[in-house]
Amino acid sequence: MLEMDGWQLQHLERIELERGVLREVAPFLREREYHRSILVADENTYKAAGERLARDLEGAGLAAKLCLIQPNDVGDVVAEEASLVQLLLEVSPEETDALIAVGSGTIHDIVRFAAHKSGKPFVSVPTAPSVDGFTSAGAPLIIRGVKKTVPAVPPVAIFADLDILMSAPQRLVAAGFGDMLGKYTSLFDWKFSSLTAGEPYDEQAALITERALRSCVEHAGEIGARSEEGIRALMTALIESGIAMLLFGQSHPASGAEHHLSHYWEMEFLRRGERAVLHGAKVGAACAEIARVYHDAAGRGICPGAEPEALRQHGAQVREWLRDLPSEAQLRDLLRQAGGPASRTELGIDDELFARSLREAHRVRDRHTLLRALNEAGE
Repeated sequence: MLEMDGWQLQHLERIELERGVLREVAPFLREREYHRSILVADENTYKAAGERLARDLEGAGLAAKLCLIQPNDVGDVVAEEASLVQLLLEVSPEETDALIAVGSGTIHDIVRFAAHKSGKPFVSVPTAPSVDGFTSAGAPLIIRGVKKTVPAVPPVAIFADLDILMSAPQRLVAAGFGDMLGKYTSLFDWKFSSLTAGEPYDEQAALITERALRSCVEHAGEIGARSEEGIRALMTALIESGIAMLLFGQSHPASGAEHHLSHYWEMEFLRRGERAVLHGAKVGAACAEIARVYHDAAGRGICPGAEPEALRQHGAQVREWLRDLPSEAQLRDLLRQAGGPASRTELGIDDELFARSLREAHRVRDRHTLLRALNEAGE
């Protein structure tokens, strides 16, 4: 049981975010008697941290089998069937004590699913502050070309080494900022869904997410410069956002229409056989687009079809909430400050795909977002 600011977190025993904490992984494994582990990485994350960790484990007398997740035909490591099977084949019910995820979002999603299915604990070693899913209990996977979030497990410990995180490529750092920026629209959609459709809402989880979002925005310039202060603020925010989801038990605090657009674009790129775009980069660009649509609909009465009944009934409340949602231009400026792409065209999202995603992406998840209300009113 770990207590952070009054949050009671089962299973997540330890969170370390400091310089040099990679060297604390081996002692933790020895303390927990995890003598035989599987170190899971890809080629890049193995170079970033896995190789050094493997030496530490060997020096501590701990056995660690290496599982390098192989890329798909276009060169991307993806949390899909082939990657899951590759790892599950390495797990021995009798011999494996724990899994170690050395990487970012994709590696963690693969490992958390395998840990859940095999009943083994896993330890998180992030190599880039690029997503908020490190503490997640759900794994977003591509199954037969469709993005699905399936039940999994959170890590038992996180060792986030600032030296490693500060060395991550800028595009990964900017992606983490984009993932956090998406909380502007996800938090709005969460309140909207609770008001108009009775979806569950938790004030504590919302406040944790809002605090993490504000901290990121306040440090946008430092994040763009990859300073220690900026990377610490970003990684703290990403962990806190994940904790909010863990406490609530679902992804509502951190995933709304902006994530539905991102998932839609990801599935389309896979269908086309094109290289993937970083999750957080897509979320950041989608957040700016959704902000424009929402301000147009509720603030200016410009809807793609008929005005939704929810806006007619709750327009005053919705407009009040929209005051906390920055404009499209403000969001794009923040993305640029963090050193990342600021528009969907920079990510290769063409006009036809974008228009189609605005019409159809709300079907990716069964959530009552304002985007869903706008689309269903026009049907």
